Amino acid sequence: MTGPRIALLGFSIECNRFAPVATEADFAGRTLLEGDAIIAEARAAAPRMLGELPGFVANMDASGPWQPVPILLAMAEPNGPVDHAFFRRLMAGWEDGLRKAGPLDGVYCVLHGAGLTTEDHDPEGSMLALIRGIVGPAAKLVATYDLHANVSAANVDLVDVYIGYRTNPHLDMRARGMEAAETMRLLLAGTPSYRARIRLPIVPPTVSMLTGKDATLRPYGEVIDLGQEWLAAPEFAGRILNVSVMGGFAFADTPFNGLSVVVSATDQAAADALAARLAGAAWERRAQFRADLTALAEATRLAAATADAARPALIFADVADNPGGGGRGNTMHILQAFHAAGIKDALVGVIHDPALAEEAHRLGAGAFFTATFNREGGDAFSRPFTAEARVRHLLAGTITGRRGIYANNTIDLGKAAALDLGGIVVVVLSNRFQCADPMFFEAFGLDIAAARVVVVKSRGHFRGGYDEFFADSQVIEVDAPGLTSPVLSRFAWQHLPRPVLPIDPDADWTPPA
Repeated sequence: MTGPRIALLGFSIECNRFAPVATEADFAGRTLLEGDAIIAEARAAAPRMLGELPGFVANMDASGPWQPVPILLAMAEPNGPVDHAFFRRLMAGWEDGLRKAGPLDGVYCVLHGAGLTTEDHDPEGSMLALIRGIVGPAAKLVATYDLHANVSAANVDLVDVYIGYRTNPHLDMRARGMEAAETMRLLLAGTPSYRARIRLPIVPPTVSMLTGKDATLRPYGEVIDLGQEWLAAPEFAGRILNVSVMGGFAFADTPFNGLSVVVSATDQAAADALAARLAGAAWERRAQFRADLTALAEATRLAAATADAARPALIFADVADNPGGGGRGNTMHILQAFHAAGIKDALVGVIHDPALAEEAHRLGAGAFFTATFNREGGDAFSRPFTAEARVRHLLAGTITGRRGIYANNTIDLGKAAALDLGGIVVVVLSNRFQCADPMFFEAFGLDIAAARVVVVKSRGHFRGGYDEFFADSQVIEVDAPGLTSPVLSRFAWQHLPRPVLPIDPDADWTPPA
C-alpha cells in the first residue's frame, strides 16, 4: 500500500457542566470504536458516527492513494463532564495506538471542542498536546470542530489547520470532513499554514446562533457568511485555508468561553487581518445576541388556537430541555401545560424515560394504563407527571435517520413507545436523543403533516429535520425551566470569563490594531 500514512482518532462530546457526569457507557451506546472497525463504520451506508470521519475517508479514498491508521474514536450524545478516569483510559488508548503506528505523515482528529472532564476544562487541548508530543512538529495535524466549540489556545496552536462547522443546524459535518481531507492533501504537498485566533466577550445564547436565511435574528450566520465572502476578496484570494467563526457552548462554563474567530492561512498577515475584520463584524452585531422566547402560557394559548383549521400548524421547541446540549430530555412543563389545556392533534417527542418505555412494552400495544413520567426522579427539573394513556405503538432497536443532523445515521432507540394521552401522542425512548429527525415520529407510524401541534425536545437541530413541514414563522421557542435554558442569567457560573454579553451589559472590547 502506498500514499501518506494518516492516523484517525477523535473525541466528540458537548459537555454541560450542570448535567450529570458522562461515563464510558454513554460513549459505548453511541460510538466507541478502535482499529479497523473505525474504517469499516466510516465506509458504511448508515454509520453510527456523525459525518466528519465518513467525509474525510471518502475524500481521501477518492483523491489518491493513502494509508489509514485508525486508532480510537469516542463519540457520545451531549452530556455532563466526562468521568476523568474514563478519559485517562482514552488517553492511554490514543497514546498506545500512536506509538505503535510508527512514523506518520499526518493525523486527522475529530473533535467537538466543548468537552469537559470532571478534572479538565480542556480535554481536547490535553489530547492534542499528547498527539503533538508523539508525532512531532513535522506531521500534519488537521482537526474539525463543532461550531459550538469553546476555543482554547491549545485547540488552535497545536493543529496545522482548524476547521469548524459553518451551518447550524449542522448540515455540513460530512462536507467539513471532506474539507479536512482536501486540506491534508495541500499540507502534505507543502502548503504552509499559519493561524490567528480572536475571542470576544460575547457568550451567545444558543437560539441566537442559527445560520441560513429564514429567520430575522441570525447575527451569527451573517458573520459566518461574511467570512466566506471576504476570504475571496482580492487582498486574501489564495491565501486563506479556512475561516471558522465559533459561537461556543455557554453551558460548558470554561475560562475560555466566548465567540471566537479562527483563521488558517498561508501567511500570518492574512490570518491576522481577516480574523480582526471578522471579529469587528461580530462585535457590531453584539446587541442581537439575545434570547427572544415565548412564555409557556402564551405558547399554550397559541397551541390551543391551532384547533382553528384556518390557522397554521405550529412546532414548539423545548429549548431549555435539549438533549443536544446536555438536557435530560424528560422535563414535563410543556407536556403538562398542553395536556391540562386539552390540546388535541398533538405530537410530543422525544421523552427519555426508560422505566416508562419498559412498562409500555410489558403491557403491550393497545393497553390502557396510568402513565407516570419520571417516576424514578432525576434532576431538579425532571418532576413526575401522571396521565391516563393508551399504548399506541411499540418499537425496539435501531432506526435510520432521514433528515438533518441524523440523516443516514443508525440510531439505537432501545425500547420505545408511542403513548396516546387523549389527543397528545408522546414518544418515549430508553436511549436519550434530541428530537431532530422526523423519523422519531415516523418510525411509529405517526403523521407529522396531519398534526396541528408538534413539540420537540431540541434547541435548533429540529429545524434541519422538520423544515419540510414547518416554515420558520411556524416555529415557537418556548421559555421553560431546564438545564439548557437560553436565558443565561439563570445559571450560577463558576468559570465563565466576566463581564460578557448578554449577561453583563457593561462588557466591552477593543479591536486589535
